[in-house]
Amino acid sequence: MPILENPDQMLIAATPSFTERFRRFYALTKPRVIALIVFCAVIGMFLSTPGAVPLQALLAGTMGIWFVAGAAAAVNCLVEQKIDAVMARTRGRPLPRGELSSVETLAFAGVVGGIGLWVLYTLVNPLTMWLTFGTFVGYAVIYTVVLKPLTPQNIVIGGLSGAMPPLLGWVAVTGEVAPDALLLVLIIFAWTPPHFWALALYRTEDYAKAGLPMLPVTHGNQYTRLHVLLYTFILFGCSLLPFVYGMSSLIYLAAAVVLGLLFISYAVRLYLHYSDAMARRTFRFSIVYLAALFGALLIDHYLRF
Repeated sequence: MPILENPDQMLIAATPSFTERFRRFYALTKPRVIALIVFCAVIGMFLSTPGAVPLQALLAGTMGIWFVAGAAAAVNCLVEQKIDAVMARTRGRPLPRGELSSVETLAFAGVVGGIGLWVLYTLVNPLTMWLTFGTFVGYAVIYTVVLKPLTPQNIVIGGLSGAMPPLLGWVAVTGEVAPDALLLVLIIFAWTPPHFWALALYRTEDYAKAGLPMLPVTHGNQYTRLHVLLYTFILFGCSLLPFVYGMSSLIYLAAAVVLGLLFISYAVRLYLHYSDAMARRTFRFSIVYLAALFGALLIDHYLRF
C-alpha cells in the first residue's frame, strides 16, 4: 500500500472520482425498479395509438417519467436510510454506507424531479406532469412515510402509485385518460401484492428487525402465502380484461392464459410447499410475468393494426 506523505495526498485519495459519484447518485434511483416502471410507461405510449408514437412524446415522456420516478426512489432512500441500514437487502445502498449525505440526496431528488416535471409540462402536456407528480407524492410521501410503517396492507393501498406508469405513458401521447389505460393500471395494481409479498416472505426477518409491519411479520407465513395465491387468481382475472373489453385479440389472450397459469402454479407450490428458495423464484418470475404480459399486449396491438 503506498504511503501518503502529506494531507493533500490523503484528501485526493479520499475524494471519489466523478464516475464513482455518478454511480452513487444513480444507485439512489433504484435502477432495476425504475427500468420496469419506464418499460410499462413506454408500453402505454405505444398502445395508445395505432400508428407511430410521436418522437417528442416518446423521448420527452420517457425522460420525464424516468427522472420523476428516480427522484421518488431517492426520497424513499432518504426517508428509509435507518431502516435500510439494518436490512441485508438494502444496507449496501449509498446512504447507509455513508457515501452520500441526506442534504446531497435531497438536493439530487429536487433537481432531478424538478427537471422531470419541467420536461413533462413543457415538452409533453400538463396532464401528464400532474399525474406524474401525483404518482411521486403517492410513492414518496403516502406510501413511504404514512402507509409502510403503519399497516400490513401498505403495499395494497400504496400499490396504486406503482401501477400508474402505463397511464402516464398513454396520457403523454393522447393527452387524455382512457378506459384502456385504466385496465393496464388495474393489472399492475393486482400484480403488486403477490409480487411484493413473495419478496417479503423470504425477507421476513429483515422486515421484523427493521420494525416494519409487513404482512408475514404481522400475520405470519401461511396467511401471507394464502394471500399471494388469492391475489394471483385476482390478477389472472384482471389480465383477461383487455381481451374481454376488445382491446386485444386471441394472441394476447393465449399469452395471458399461459403466463397466468404459470404464475398460479408458482403461487400454489409456494402455498403448499414453502421454502425461501421457492419464494425467491416466485418473486423473480413475477417480474418476468409482467414484462412478458405487456410485451404480448404490444405485439398483439401491432399485429392487429
